[in-house]
Amino acid sequence: MQIQVRPGAERGHADHGWLDSHHTFSFADYHDPEFMGFRALRVINEDRVAAGGGFPTHGHADMEILTYVLEGKLSHQDSMGNGSTIEPGDVQRMSAGTGVRHSEMNASKTEPVHFLQIWIIPDRRGHAPGYEQKAFSREDRANQLRIVASPDGRDGSITLHQDVLLAAALLEPGQRVTQAVADNRYAWVQVASGAVDVNGRRLVAGDGLAAHGSGELAITGVAAAELLVFDLA
Repeated sequence: MQIQVRPGAERGHADHGWLDSHHTFSFADYHDPEFMGFRALRVINEDRVAAGGGFPTHGHADMEILTYVLEGKLSHQDSMGNGSTIEPGDVQRMSAGTGVRHSEMNASKTEPVHFLQIWIIPDRRGHAPGYEQKAFSREDRANQLRIVASPDGRDGSITLHQDVLLAAALLEPGQRVTQAVADNRYAWVQVASGAVDVNGRRLVAGDGLAAHGSGELAITGVAAAELLVFDLA
């Protein structure tokens, strides 16, 4: 199995005052030819939006956009008529498809919101725009990899227009989960908080890890951790 670590400290960074953002892959003004994405995974941005701030209405097309809130609450409105508040444990998917406009604002006037925004390249262009949001409790994710997004909506997950499985876990220190990687599949581990050990490699919040080739990733909590694991074609 081939493994590469993407240190969080080496990510792109933009501080706009109201927005503090770290880019795992090339995004906006940050460009790194070594990190243009990973398979269909195009963007992992770790965003912190100040109280009362946010992204005013703007457009997207031909992208599966996932939002995963870590702390605080994010308010969403879009041109499909959807309006919602995204809280920790929620997973939201907006399929931009042929075109959609939306806004994302901090739902609080006093507290910041901290979230991951993930872009996945769809299996084809021109899908009809779509929206889905589901909640996954802490118990759902405690010391296990809980599938939260998949192509077929398995196990109550949200659906994606791509051959990608996304699992989320909350690991206590000493607890261990495993992710099998088939010979023709790829895996990406993103640590959102805390610290874990992955096949002998220590990862902390912000770090990512890419794996390819037949084998198994053994992920053990070092400090209480929240993480996402992608299984990609």
